[in-house]
Amino acid sequence: MAAERGASRAGTVVHKVLNNNVVVSIDESGRERILMGRGLGFQLKPTDTVDPAKVEKTFVLDDGADGDRARRLLTDVPYAIVEAVTSAVDEAERMLQRDLGRRLPLAVIDHIQYVIERLDQGIRIPTTSMPELRVLHPQEFAAAERMAVAISASLERELPAEESVFLTMHLLNATRDEPNGTAALLFRRVQHVVATVESGLGVELDVESPDYARFVLHVQFLLQRLVSRSMLRGSDTSFFEFAKQRYPRSYAIAVGVKGYVLAATESELTDEELLYLIVHVERLATQLSGDDGPEAVVP
Repeated sequence: MAAERGASRAGTVVHKVLNNNVVVSIDESGRERILMGRGLGFQLKPTDTVDPAKVEKTFVLDDGADGDRARRLLTDVPYAIVEAVTSAVDEAERMLQRDLGRRLPLAVIDHIQYVIERLDQGIRIPTTSMPELRVLHPQEFAAAERMAVAISASLERELPAEESVFLTMHLLNATRDEPNGTAALLFRRVQHVVATVESGLGVELDVESPDYARFVLHVQFLLQRLVSRSMLRGSDTSFFEFAKQRYPRSYAIAVGVKGYVLAATESELTDEELLYLIVHVERLATQLSGDDGPEAVVP
């Protein structure tokens, strides 16, 4: 379903009135268009002409089940939510300087309606803060934070703080063109590696520290190198042997990460990749203890 601003042309004829704010028209190609605007459908009947000045948003419906779901959603959801979300999506497009595609407005409308229904029932949707998102996708996270603030202000409802996480994931789905949810899969793998390191160190890492940000970015690039088959390789093993003996705990944690990566991707980390993992983990450990970092050089 594609979203457009305003009416497509003057003199649009009503095909069906869904509610006081939503009407359906048929374009020259025979496709259904949902026209939306506050009070747009009030007292209109089929074959009446729509006042284009009242049309605030136009959605072009897909055929089949997807179109049916979109029609039901836009009919049932309070117009205030539609208004708040579409305005927030427009702002996110300006921030990210790109078209966010056909399905994002509907996905966010559906999500916000779900959140508000649960809040009205006294139910809070559990989630985690997912601090890796802020590091890995700072532009999308900033746009999602702004969306959450704008939607909350427009609806005069306090949304849970975690909404930035959910909205970031929606934006990532809209802005990543990779197949089969590659971005979301990469993010989950980064999270798993972080969890492996935290378990090995027996602590929760300081997500605000520069070392944490460097580590998360390193893990992301490592996993991307696995996909592109461009892993780091070196002929000099002396640094690796030194790190293995000097930092046994960090080496054991890195070996645990290596096992997870092998199980998840069927790719085995090279000693060079393992070396840099050891050094990053040791840097996190020494940050926690307040000691100086490892002697090895991190790229």
